[in-house]
Amino acid sequence: MKQLALYPIERIDELTSPEAHEDISMLSSAINVFTDFKKVTPQVIESSTSAVNVEHLMQKSHVRLKLVIDNKDRFIGLISYESLQNQEILKRVAAGHQREQLTVADFMIPKEQLKAIDFDDLSYARIGDVIETLQSAGQQHCLVLDRENHTIRGVLSANDIARRLKLAVDVSTPNSFASIFDVITKNQQPVGLKVP
Repeated sequence: MKQLALYPIERIDELTSPEAHEDISMLSSAINVFTDFKKVTPQVIESSTSAVNVEHLMQKSHVRLKLVIDNKDRFIGLISYESLQNQEILKRVAAGHQREQLTVADFMIPKEQLKAIDFDDLSYARIGDVIETLQSAGQQHCLVLDRENHTIRGVLSANDIARRLKLAVDVSTPNSFASIFDVITKNQQPVGLKVP
């Protein structure tokens, strides 16, 4: 065996990530912008958790979506940071609810109301197909379902797509995929034409 040299970390040294070395476009495979739960552990929260605490936790950790589980670890819905923002909590308090007693269950979208894209369809799709499909849905996130195995395979996020495409888009609005679609269609030129 041999001993390896150790070097000092310089001021200009920064963290890298896989996406920093990968150019993607609307024509790239949609798998490039998909968070796969076979590779990344999903962010989960129990439905009985305090809504105020979860809002603070999500803000601090820059997480915009958590999958909601019950006390037996079964998936029952999802909660987004937008649905927990202070004005939503204040609306419930104004309606007579005690702020401290509000839970994730009060703000989550139950799984029966969710729609998802099938993983098999996603594997053949391009990023542009995903954006076009979801732009009318007006959602920040979309789950990906493995219909054959009846599992939630992963998630698509408007924020991740905008970041990976290097778009300056405000994706905090309810119709995030529509915002991305609008920016892309305004900046796109017809395929095959070159700007002189």
